[in-house]
Amino acid sequence: MPTARLLILWHSRTGASAALARAAAEGAGEAAWLVAAAEAEPAMLLEAGGYLFCCPENLGGMTGAMKELFDRAYYPMLGQVEGRAYATIIAAGSDGEGAQRQIDRIVTGWRLKRVAPPLIVNLGAQTPEAIAAPKSVPASRLAEAQALGAGLAEGLAMGVF
Repeated sequence: MPTARLLILWHSRTGASAALARAAAEGAGEAAWLVAAAEAEPAMLLEAGGYLFCCPENLGGMTGAMKELFDRAYYPMLGQVEGRAYATIIAAGSDGEGAQRQIDRIVTGWRLKRVAPPLIVNLGAQTPEAIAAPKSVPASRLAEAQALGAGLAEGLAMGVF
């Protein structure tokens, strides 16, 4: 049986997605369940009441670690999570739309319900050096992630979604 916990699943290469996921967890407070994508198991996803997927966009798509999570969890969860809430945070160097579309397409099979607009944080990294460099996320964008986490947690607690 799902709980009102918000499972925040994240992967980060250069720190931006990790910072955004932590900010969302801070906003969600006690409802937050922050788990690296590589550590997540289908049972965790089945236990959660809602999901926040947070990853960078690499080469126009979600990172391999996030894709691997979906590969491991997709069939064990199929037919068991319909209607649960989800939202996304994408750290991008340009538009982030490719990663966003991939996640939306995958969770359509689970029949999840998007409950907040995508949060895409464009950090403008366009050179090989800038792409590989550790990232610092502006405080205003971290505040947006924190507010998203708070809103998701509140909606789950109230039974709104």
